[in-house]
Amino acid sequence: MPRTLAEWLSYQDRVNVHSIELGLDRVREVWQRMGAPRPAPRVITVAGTNGKGSTVALLGAMLKAAGWHVGAFTSPHLLAYNERIGIDGVPVTDAALIGSFERIEAARAEIPLTYFEFGALAAVDLFARAGVDVAVLEVGLGGRLDAVNIIDADVAVITTVDLDHTEWLGPDRDSIGREKAGIARRGRPAIVGQLDPPDGLLAALAERGAQVERAGIDFSVERHEDGWRWRHRDGSAMELPDPYLAAPVQHANAAAAIAALHALGDEAFSPSTLFAAASAGLHDVRIAARLQALGGEPPVFVDVGHNPQAARVLAEWLDASTHGAVHAVYGALADKDVAGVIGALGARIAHWHLAGLEQASPRGMDVAALSEKLQSTLPQASFDAHPDVAAALAAARRATQPGDCILAFGSFFVASAVMAEHAP
Repeated sequence: MPRTLAEWLSYQDRVNVHSIELGLDRVREVWQRMGAPRPAPRVITVAGTNGKGSTVALLGAMLKAAGWHVGAFTSPHLLAYNERIGIDGVPVTDAALIGSFERIEAARAEIPLTYFEFGALAAVDLFARAGVDVAVLEVGLGGRLDAVNIIDADVAVITTVDLDHTEWLGPDRDSIGREKAGIARRGRPAIVGQLDPPDGLLAALAERGAQVERAGIDFSVERHEDGWRWRHRDGSAMELPDPYLAAPVQHANAAAAIAALHALGDEAFSPSTLFAAASAGLHDVRIAARLQALGGEPPVFVDVGHNPQAARVLAEWLDASTHGAVHAVYGALADKDVAGVIGALGARIAHWHLAGLEQASPRGMDVAALSEKLQSTLPQASFDAHPDVAAALAAARRATQPGDCILAFGSFFVASAVMAEHAP
């Protein structure tokens, strides 16, 4: 049996037949063999193309501010696997993870599990053992067939629906939306955080009998000079501070998080308690690599944005930025819409420092292919090519002038490499 956390993670990689294998039969059987533990009396499950991680972080911060004992499961991680499973904002220990993996291994016997499924089961197991009040579970891929969907959510949140993972979820927003709707349960709230959700999502939620609450219809964001107002169709409203998280889209994520807590009802959150929790959570929330400022000169910003929708969010932030020339450190996985990402940012990037990711991941795009994509999408783009993120970041630092900034993005692998460079 593996002895260390690193050995366990290596073992999980080796025993996987596929890195991704959607479906609930295998993981549900192992969970049932473990006694079918429910991770918490209340469960909030979060799906979406973008915004999942930020919304989970906002929910966690708000719940903690309200005095609730909260577990949060997210993926992937940036610097340490333990980041995926947190209790009251603190990653679980190696020893806790090893103990959980041993219990999962004993239960699974002949049943194969993916790397992600091991982690999802560990989160459920550890939250149940810790006695958390609320578990916030982030979907890894899609929703309907994702491992976390073995748990019936009290509230489902779908942040956004856009094109990503089309080989698994379908070729258009409607089909992707139907997959994400699979986390909703009949008669229970389903929060839709997007102003223009696809018809497929709404139709699937209606078919499932969910109590749908939509951004812009059932709850809304009204921004003003001193902050913003969250308003609900029932007449309740709150004047709130801006989120600590930088991107303008975080108001939408925060609004969806508040709507999810509001949907739990007065028994869980009275209006005054919800206001206090939301205000404190917006101030306290921290999440790595979501337009995170790493400081230094030139200033470095890191973001995990890796699809066209996320790139449009970056473009919106850059349009409001007061920085000089923007130097991009960019790398991508081969199955991503690289042309869509590049096109969304366009001339906002003064110079592209491209990084190959084939050493970081089997799915990583090599820098020659990335360069071809850039040239075919933006023929006039200024760029240089590097074998890895560290080399691209070093080149960006050399090339900047006073007042310029560096934006590192395109993949969790880019973000983790840049953050490792800045680690104390």
